[in-house]
Amino acid sequence: MNNIYIKTPSEVDLMRQSGKLLAQVFEMLDLFIKPGVTTMDINDKAEDFIINVLGARPASKGQYGYQYVLNTSINEVVCHGIPNRNYKVRSSDIVNVDITLEKNGFIADSSKMYVFSEASLLAKKLVKTTYDAMWEGIKTVKPGAHLGNVGYAIEKHAERAGYSVVREYCGHGIGRKMHEEPQVLHYGRRDTGLILQEGMTFTIEPMINQGSAKIKMKKDGWTVVTRDRKLSAQWEHTILVTNNGYEVLTLRNEELAVATPLSGTNRSL
Repeated sequence: MNNIYIKTPSEVDLMRQSGKLLAQVFEMLDLFIKPGVTTMDINDKAEDFIINVLGARPASKGQYGYQYVLNTSINEVVCHGIPNRNYKVRSSDIVNVDITLEKNGFIADSSKMYVFSEASLLAKKLVKTTYDAMWEGIKTVKPGAHLGNVGYAIEKHAERAGYSVVREYCGHGIGRKMHEEPQVLHYGRRDTGLILQEGMTFTIEPMINQGSAKIKMKKDGWTVVTRDRKLSAQWEHTILVTNNGYEVLTLRNEELAVATPLSGTNRSL
């Protein structure tokens, strides 16, 4: 527990502000991302909005030597897809956009899948199942619960649909640093692992593959793809452990109706 950064109420308020700003970035991009735009267009639009409209910092830029504001992971790309001026989004694509934002010293992290009109029914099913799996993990969060319950719930939901869970990448603690303890696995055994406490903040970000869970990294040193070239999907939110449940710090307005049936309210179980 010595490595776990428990946030104070004032720090939680700052993280809440960062999360709300990041939700606004996605709501802006909802009107911008469409077939024909390049993935670098998405990067540049987000960078301008974060800096010049929100007065915040794109936290991914410069982190570990990464040059861009966000990741754009398309179709068989599992994660860390690099924006490209030459790639125009197609109407058959599924695209994950993963963004981090820092304001007043605290970072929020979230990703969203964009699915276009000509995407296959199988692709749409994968995206929806991954989203539901993320929420199955989120709704296990409460003080006194084991962190392993998150991964167990995600894995079971994905496997029931015939999908596999990527094991090489996981969620993570977050706050003043983008990556803090603990690691949040998206698979595992129920009632094992760290006991959750009020004030913990971490991401839940399952990567679910249509086929095998095996992955490989491309020569650019960033882009991770499915080894069998089948589709992959990911969703991500930043979560706070509250005194009686959880709060999704990066919740978007479009999700209010989704969150309510699963959690009663966003802030408690």
